[in-house]
Amino acid sequence: MRVMKWSMIALAVSASTSQFAVASSQEESKGFIEDQSLTVLTRALYMNRDFKNNPSTAQSYREESGVAARAIYESGFTQGTVGVGVDGFAFGTVRIDGGTGRAGNGLFARDSDNNLEDTQSKVGGAVKFRLSDTVLKHGNQFVASPVFSTDDSRLLPEVATGTLITSKEIKGLELTAGHFNAISSQTGMGDDGLGLTSADIAGATYQFTDNFVAGVAASDIEDHYKKKYINLNYTLPINEDQSLNFDFNGYDSQDQGQKLSGDVDNRIWSLAAAYAIGAHKFTLAHQRSTGDTGYVYGTDGNGTIFLANSIQYSDFNGQDERSWQARYDLNMKTYGVPGLSFMTRYVTGDNIETGGAEGKEHEWDVETKYVVQNGPAKDLSMRVRAAFYRANSDYNAINGNDNNDLRFIFEYPLSIL
Repeated sequence: MRVMKWSMIALAVSASTSQFAVASSQEESKGFIEDQSLTVLTRALYMNRDFKNNPSTAQSYREESGVAARAIYESGFTQGTVGVGVDGFAFGTVRIDGGTGRAGNGLFARDSDNNLEDTQSKVGGAVKFRLSDTVLKHGNQFVASPVFSTDDSRLLPEVATGTLITSKEIKGLELTAGHFNAISSQTGMGDDGLGLTSADIAGATYQFTDNFVAGVAASDIEDHYKKKYINLNYTLPINEDQSLNFDFNGYDSQDQGQKLSGDVDNRIWSLAAAYAIGAHKFTLAHQRSTGDTGYVYGTDGNGTIFLANSIQYSDFNGQDERSWQARYDLNMKTYGVPGLSFMTRYVTGDNIETGGAEGKEHEWDVETKYVVQNGPAKDLSMRVRAAFYRANSDYNAINGNDNNDLRFIFEYPLSIL
């Protein structure tokens, strides 16, 4: 259940164009050591899910908490025509609470006796090469493509293994292509955990104007499915204090080969309109799924669902489902409390094909976050997320169970180099 970051592609392309200059990135390289960085992120997470004693699940309550630390090193590139560098990471988790009888939220792996691991650790790295404004990276890495995306919704992120090329040679245009042969789960300490054998991806985004960006992507997940994706994002400035944004996302998915993810035949799209005025943002979104199945993802990463109504618990991606969202965001900086924000949204879906009666579902989310602005704890963030999910009996039998999902998340980023 991936919460889409608003205008992710637009932000990425804007960043690339703002950095574009006559000289290429490689020509401006200061060196392997001179451009290096080392960051450490500490994340503490408490998570419980109450399935309201639903008879269709043997475990009606799940509760776990833990702390994770991730150190990520990124070297600069050596000087010269072709720059060379390395990236590396070291992860570790410690379980604070959550016995075997309350497990199931995806925070910890299990040992050979089916008990939750008390501690876990993982290390990895990649080598990278840069020619002009084109970078090739091979090894362990984090990927954020709409058709192949590593999830980071628990203590540690998924990690993909393979090769990714990113090119920004033309102002406003970003091209990507990659081949991956493994992706670890968020609790997996090995190279694989999601059943991936081979994934080929390609994508392009182009900033047509300061306010309009479009992107396309495609993937071939061996013996699972093929996907095509499109994104259109347009912002209409009204005045210095107001703007209107439109964001369209669409997928076309078809099974292939051995169909290891089952039958897949789906077209799904979402359109969101967001009106921002001062500290307030009001969003309306509609999402619609058609085809012989719902939208399927996971083998290609549990973040691979760039849709407006993919929220905290549900994705609203059932077969033939139609869903609507109303959302409100508030930034308290305008009212003298910088770093404090609030969000609430409601999504309802219907017309879901269940093989019987019409499936229906709805979810209400509430979230607040505070980021310390200065002092010794600067950038420490505290976040509370709550979701209340309900579905009728026909869809519960297919999709899961009624659920209250509560999470407390503390994060502290530290830049060492």
